[in-house]
Amino acid sequence: MKTFLALVAALSVLLSSGVPAAAAPASPASTAPPYHVVRPGQTIKKIAAAYGVRPAQLRAWNGIVKPNQPTPDGVLNVAKPTTPLTGWRTYVEQVTPAAVNWNPAAKCPVPPADLRKVWVTYIDFYGVSRSGSIVVHKSIAARTQRAFLALYRMRFRLQGMSPMSVNAPWITDMGTVTAGYTCRTVAGSRTLSQHAYGFAIDVNPVQNPMIRGTYLDPGNGRDFVSRAPYRRGMMHAAGAVRAFTSNGFHWGGRWNTLKDYMHFSTTNR
Repeated sequence: MKTFLALVAALSVLLSSGVPAAAAPASPASTAPPYHVVRPGQTIKKIAAAYGVRPAQLRAWNGIVKPNQPTPDGVLNVAKPTTPLTGWRTYVEQVTPAAVNWNPAAKCPVPPADLRKVWVTYIDFYGVSRSGSIVVHKSIAARTQRAFLALYRMRFRLQGMSPMSVNAPWITDMGTVTAGYTCRTVAGSRTLSQHAYGFAIDVNPVQNPMIRGTYLDPGNGRDFVSRAPYRRGMMHAAGAVRAFTSNGFHWGGRWNTLKDYMHFSTTNR
């Protein structure tokens, strides 16, 4: 009984002090192995030599089997990871109205029955395999699966995919999430976005911002306006972009009136 009363007293002091009972989850950045972002022309042998490791080690740490070589925009561990990659899995689910916040009054062009939630394995910014989901139109579910399989094989990293409460609870800015369907208009217009039809996917928005003149979206993507560097999460024509364009998507990074480096759509809009 005394022990119980002591615990109650301690809890009472904690609550009255204003200290939260549980701290917000911390990102695994401090425990993640160092990494290297692959540039065009780089090979396992060249990268291994640059970091003073053996090519066999580099292959083992990243699950790259001979004679395969790394792909530009891929991210390689240059030290042994604590947790090896799990391998890739995917499946497709029906979408409920609640899952997409369906509101008939909003007159969204695609009913939930025509949408699908595609689950894929992806690699997060710290080299951890996670199961994430993305909602798209049912007609592009299969090509979406193939595109994310290609990203996984490239060892490309995504900052986050839904459900973020599971995959990256340390991130509170949903503008960083790789996502598909959302019933909205194109920024600065009354025209429905291709996202409202389920035909578009945005990948790593911060690292691949949309640029129209002096307008930048998202605003915290300013450090990634220059596309010359090869940095974690960035997409280039010679690298991760090919995961989508080889599966029937068009890339907003090739548009003339604006550059939407995050944006892939089947309609080229």
